[in-house]
Amino acid sequence: MELEAAQRYDSQQFIGLTYRNTVIQSKEFYDCTFKNCQFGETVFQSCVFNNCLFEECDLSLAKLPYSTFQETRFTRSKLVGINWTEANWTHQGLLKKKFVDFDRCALDYGVFIGLTLVDSQMRQCSAREVAFEDADLTGADCAETDFAASRFVGVNLTKADFTGASNYAINAQLNTLHKTKFSLPEAVALLRSLDIILVE
Repeated sequence: MELEAAQRYDSQQFIGLTYRNTVIQSKEFYDCTFKNCQFGETVFQSCVFNNCLFEECDLSLAKLPYSTFQETRFTRSKLVGINWTEANWTHQGLLKKKFVDFDRCALDYGVFIGLTLVDSQMRQCSAREVAFEDADLTGADCAETDFAASRFVGVNLTKADFTGASNYAINAQLNTLHKTKFSLPEAVALLRSLDIILVE
């Protein structure tokens, strides 16, 4: 099925689509599944993704201006270099549903600055050199994710789960940590931001 056929799609499966360096505009997808699709450097302009699944897809360097995500899940997908702040994050609705979940995805070089990702999942991902400044990750599941060189400043990590996560540099004085879950030995890195002397 080609995307040009309609403006709205309900409960459709898209397998093996290739749309690179193109513009997909004002399309609405409800309860749709995308599998093994190639959307590298594609612009999703003012699109809607509601309760959708992206499985083993490549959206690297895609742009998301004014697009809306709700209850959308990415699994085993490549999402490198995406500025997620370009999307529309204000339409959450009365039920306060989650926007996005990521499972075993590559999120390297992404931008989530100032976004509300309450209760979202970012599990077993590669999130290297990602910007999280001023984001709200309250209750987020970040277990077993690699956060090498990612930036956490002004981030609300209340009740977030970093069990098994690695390579994070989180300053306890510059971020909100309340009942945040960490595991040893990685959690020792939190002590670097404190005015203490560690003796081995």
